[in-house]
Amino acid sequence: YRASGPGGQGVNTTDSAVRITHKPSGVVVAMQDERSQLQNRLRAMQVLRARLLKRQEEELQARASAERKAQVGGGGRGEKIRTYNFKDSRVTDHRIGFTLHQLQDVLAGNLDPVVDALTLEYQTEQLADSGEN
Repeated sequence: YRASGPGGQGVNTTDSAVRITHKPSGVVVAMQDERSQLQNRLRAMQVLRARLLKRQEEELQARASAERKAQVGGGGRGEKIRTYNFKDSRVTDHRIGFTLHQLQDVLAGNLDPVVDALTLEYQTEQLADSGEN
């Protein structure tokens, strides 16, 4: 790969330009700033490394952003977590379909039955996920 541009005979007689392609990602870096091919190669590797790191950081940020968006609901009525029905003295957790007829105990701070049910559901999901993999 030969350099191009102004420089007269020096450009025409030396093969100092460098083009590096990162095959897995397809990123191409071309460098012909220096007179030495070795210096051009070193600078091209630095530029390639910087571009790959930037690309990796952008992918991580995009993945984290998508994960955050998936966790945040739209605030609609169908996304409610728990219902407290005072008339029937009932607490229902809609995430796991758990109903408890001890509203006064829950309001007094005894959340153990609800937490135990959530923990059991979480552990069941973890076992199912580990069984699939």
